[in-house]
Amino acid sequence: MPDSAIRIPHSAFPARRRVSLLGATGSIGQSTLRVIAAHPDKLELVSIAAHSNWEKLAAIAAEFRVPRVAIHDATAFESARASGAFPPGTELLPGPGGLVELARSPEAGTVLVAVVGTAGLRPALAAIESGKTLALASKEILVLAGSFVMDAARRHGARLLPVDSEHNAVFQCLEGRPASDVARVILTASGGAFRDWPADALARATPADALRHPNWAMGPKITVDSATLANKGLELIEAQILFGLSPGQCRAVLHPQSIVHALVEFTDGSMLAQLCPPSMTFPIQHALLHPVRAPGPESALNLEKLLSLEFRPVDETRYPMLALARQAMRAGGTAPAIYNAANEVAVAAFLEEKLPFTAIPSVVEKTLQALPATVPQALDEVLAIDADARRVAAGALP
Repeated sequence: MPDSAIRIPHSAFPARRRVSLLGATGSIGQSTLRVIAAHPDKLELVSIAAHSNWEKLAAIAAEFRVPRVAIHDATAFESARASGAFPPGTELLPGPGGLVELARSPEAGTVLVAVVGTAGLRPALAAIESGKTLALASKEILVLAGSFVMDAARRHGARLLPVDSEHNAVFQCLEGRPASDVARVILTASGGAFRDWPADALARATPADALRHPNWAMGPKITVDSATLANKGLELIEAQILFGLSPGQCRAVLHPQSIVHALVEFTDGSMLAQLCPPSMTFPIQHALLHPVRAPGPESALNLEKLLSLEFRPVDETRYPMLALARQAMRAGGTAPAIYNAANEVAVAAFLEEKLPFTAIPSVVEKTLQALPATVPQALDEVLAIDADARRVAAGALP
């Protein structure tokens, strides 16, 4: 397991940590704001960014007195600049370069990247190259370019803390333990909106159906991924990269209650598990305050009301996206990036009602078959294969 991800001295952070939040208007961003609001003596929000929702950014800038704001979308940036909605003196930065500027700016010691998809890669690398603490919520970044990200973290002495609930749970279970002690990590999956649907009903599933997650409040793309278990496939790939594991050491089980977020099995057969309510405020706070523990914005588990914890094996014939992810893990190289890109294209088509839910795996499988995995030597090669995979996946749509 990489030192940059798991060994952080108590003296690594100042008393009040200055945070740049990229992806402030999404579900992760909103949970992060709740954590920051709960700890005004420990956390200060110094910059924020989003793709296009400048109205919400303006409200956040006013509430948290944020001096610097970046807006990715050019049209939204121009609307924001002309609106007069931001507090006087707020600096507005345009486009992808604006996110990179916030990520590398010396005003923040911690950069939390919660940008959907691959748009967060350049800002994440900018934060790492500036020697900052990177709190990473965008799993696509490691899936797309994990070897480059982890190598950069080692070279620049940056600290990488996982914000995904499952990886944060693994982090907590592993902290201070050598990789040689680990037999495997087991990530839990709720099973998504269709967990208890008859298999023959899935062909009629609509986007509205898929977005009714039983446990979590998340964005549309990740909620659909939860229903296909592509989300868990991406998380298995990320766990392999983040903790230096082999594909065979990364497993998944269904856990309908979403209370146990991950388990770690050690070589002696014992297991550690991390438990908390299904709210992203818990892993976010852990990452932002680490290694400090403090009361959070939400209540802990009440074991007097927690009646049972259930675990089931994953049926990969029902969830073929998990099987395809494991195939990509074994192939290595660019295969995970191809899997991720094709899935993004297929999910977008499903949300636009241009693709049946059950056809999502077919688009991904065809794309993986069309583009053999290679070992990239430079980041530009990874970005090129990402573009190729999106083109091939778009061609595989009905």
